[in-house]
Amino acid sequence: MLEAARMSADADLRSSDARSAAEPMLAPDQDAIALFIDRVFGYCDGLIPVRGLAEKGSSGRPHTAWIEADRDAAAKILTSAIWAAREGAALYVVPGTVAETGKAKAEDVRQIQTIVVDLDSGDVEAKLSHLRQHLPPPVIVVESGGRTETGAPKLHVWWRLNEPAEGTDVDLVCALRGLIADKVGGDPHFRSAHQPIRVAGSVYFKGGASRLVAIRESSASEIDLREFADAVEAMPALPGLAAPIETHATPDKPTLDDVLSRRTRAGGVDPVTRFEAASMAIGHHVRLVHEGRETEDEARRAIQEFNQACLDPPWPPERIDAEFDRLWRRHVARNGPGLTLGHAPVASIPAFTLGALIDDKSPMPADIIAPRVLTPGGMLVLGGAPKVGKSDFLISLLAHMAAGAAFLCFKPPRPLRVFYLQAEIDYHYLRERLQGLSLPKPVLAIARDNLVVTPKLRLILDGRGLGLVEAAILGAFESERPDILCIDPIRNLFDGGPDGGGENDNDAMLFFLQARVEALRNAAAPDAGLILCHHTRKAQKKQIAEDPFQALAGASALRGFYSAGILMHRPDEERPERRLEFELRNGPAIDPILIDKRQGRWIMLDPKSERLVRKDLGERLDAERARKRDVILDILDEQARAGHLYTALQFAEAFENQAGLGGRTTIRERVSVLATKGYVKFTRDGGPYGLPNARSKLGYLVIEGMQFPSGESVDADTGEVTPAFIPVLPTHYKAAQTGAVLDVENPFVWVYPEGETP
Repeated sequence: MLEAARMSADADLRSSDARSAAEPMLAPDQDAIALFIDRVFGYCDGLIPVRGLAEKGSSGRPHTAWIEADRDAAAKILTSAIWAAREGAALYVVPGTVAETGKAKAEDVRQIQTIVVDLDSGDVEAKLSHLRQHLPPPVIVVESGGRTETGAPKLHVWWRLNEPAEGTDVDLVCALRGLIADKVGGDPHFRSAHQPIRVAGSVYFKGGASRLVAIRESSASEIDLREFADAVEAMPALPGLAAPIETHATPDKPTLDDVLSRRTRAGGVDPVTRFEAASMAIGHHVRLVHEGRETEDEARRAIQEFNQACLDPPWPPERIDAEFDRLWRRHVARNGPGLTLGHAPVASIPAFTLGALIDDKSPMPADIIAPRVLTPGGMLVLGGAPKVGKSDFLISLLAHMAAGAAFLCFKPPRPLRVFYLQAEIDYHYLRERLQGLSLPKPVLAIARDNLVVTPKLRLILDGRGLGLVEAAILGAFESERPDILCIDPIRNLFDGGPDGGGENDNDAMLFFLQARVEALRNAAAPDAGLILCHHTRKAQKKQIAEDPFQALAGASALRGFYSAGILMHRPDEERPERRLEFELRNGPAIDPILIDKRQGRWIMLDPKSERLVRKDLGERLDAERARKRDVILDILDEQARAGHLYTALQFAEAFENQAGLGGRTTIRERVSVLATKGYVKFTRDGGPYGLPNARSKLGYLVIEGMQFPSGESVDADTGEVTPAFIPVLPTHYKAAQTGAVLDVENPFVWVYPEGETP
């Protein structure tokens, strides 16, 4: 048996060798795979289901794996892509993550951070143009390798969410994928959460043809799920296609009567998702209420009965109510006020005339923390990445507020009573940290009885947890109520409600803020200010600079709820300084401040002074970048004269840690910068130099004045033999503003971008 297995393996190898000799194997694109994994899974946690499937017309073997969605995911999927290319198999992923190995059904998908449509028939470019006209820009557009009936490339168009969809939002993502497909004539199968899709950068083999699954374009754009849902709903159907109608059957979609009488399961395994079914039922009753044919109470009761009878599993009742409110507001915006919307007592909602508000000259309530950072009944959210120093900063802030002392730019009106509910540090390490604070003696003397801190709690703020915490707060200051309630961090105490959503789920976050945090304040100290310590999700420095508070996990719900926000981050990861960004709803804007902890105390730094102090460092860094530029250009020139041309990747690997250039990634980044600045251009044509055409996206690196050996020349008079050279001319370059690859108009004239000089 072993001998037979060996002979079979030898035969496979000979067959593979013969195939390779007849037709060179197309290699996966490492850069495209890395970009694809970042855009599709960069914010997700869990496992990525990966599938290698035999292509039609090929002999590839099936293969399945589950890969952790972490920093190594792209490298592991590249390995799978290389295997698939060697075996003639297609490489697919489920564009979402699951919790367990071996699980990849629709109901197993826990997180999805993208919305995708597969344009696989008809006028693909017209469909793409329609999407661009009515929806936000896609994050990537991928040529899947297949061809339409007219020979045009089939496309996968992707949009990236600003945070992963979880819980019931997964149903919404699936519904949107199906609705987009309906409106532009895309593949309807992506209504299912577990529908696999080709990996960009892998190799397509169907029908005997081999092509790269190529990324046509990419960006860093992100979308908010609810805003995108509104845009999709408002988008008209592509001219020539019938728009989907809720109350009329199509081959793939049941009627309203069908939805109201059938069970719809989670995961998109039925013709409609739970979200679509709920939207159809709620929309039906919204119209009845708007027309005066049903009261609001009757409509809400009927929808809750439908939820329990027809959705499997049912949605949380508060989610149904929230969806009813959302659809009602949209219906009224489109169709005007309805005949009725319930019978709430007028006296239950306070309302004031403009005159009354203008004439009220009574003093404003004193800030709990000035200037307007924390107001009576307000909420302050302190956000930052893990280990940035949030808790240490917060302890110092609370100690000073408890002593009635100013801290940095924050001022209390008097010594404040502070209850600090912290769930991160155990007792002994908590006391060690507090004893290590370098506080002035007067501050410590007053704060010692005004600041009450819990050691690490192992509970969540559910019904039972609320009762325990309320009792602790009421017993902390005898007959007095606290001025500040602080929760640190949200994650360790978070209760996402009946549906169990995480803090990235906006509905779960809203439930936690309203039903848990506000309920705790109302019970223990109605006029107290709330401080919540929260983490940020993965975000690039550019995103933080443009909109810092969008980096908060569950930002959409939080930003609509809090009265002030502080975001702590390091502008330079190599430096100890932190930057505080501010967002106030009840007061004028506060400029960002730069802070640092020195000799045990937090201090404010003068940004202007910091720039002057670090001027020498900046000049040294500039000089080092200039040196690396000159070294790279010199090496490329010398290597070309020696008969060697390199792609960007091969150059980085060949000269890693040589001439002080640093590692491979550093070299590639410098080459990319030089290409943007016009020092480096490209050619894919290796023929004039006796080299194969480059398979990389950009091709061989070319610099100004580069020459390649073409043999020898003999002086007719002296007989002296000297090397002969031909110029290496670029065929395309990287546009400085867009990063697009454009053709060189005149290869004999080297043009630099405006503002750059050689």
